[in-house]
Amino acid sequence: MSDLNDPRVFFAAERTLLAWNRTSLTVMAFGFVVERFGLFLHVVTQKQDEALLRGVSFWVGAAFILLGVVTAILSVVQFRSVLKTLKPVEIPQGYWVNLGVFTNVAVALLGLAMVVYLFSGLG
Repeated sequence: MSDLNDPRVFFAAERTLLAWNRTSLTVMAFGFVVERFGLFLHVVTQKQDEALLRGVSFWVGAAFILLGVVTAILSVVQFRSVLKTLKPVEIPQGYWVNLGVFTNVAVALLGLAMVVYLFSGLG
């Protein structure tokens, strides 16, 4: 339990959640770039009619995207556990505390959709 009775504690936790949101987005974007770089190399170095094989860049890119998904989910879990330790006086009256949580969950779901898209062979 926090003994500060100060809403700045809540806002600090929310800023941390949003920083993890940016981190997870960055990791996912990097994974997508790595995955697409393998496709670019295939187009540049191979003949167009050869079959596209999933190489190292595909697996590394997909791993980075999944790492971003896990980061987004774990940051929500961490934020919710911190929120449980706060007193009602530390959370501003009428403030919607779940906006950052919903954002991180949406980022995680979109990251999972991106991985499914990559594995489906459409990408």
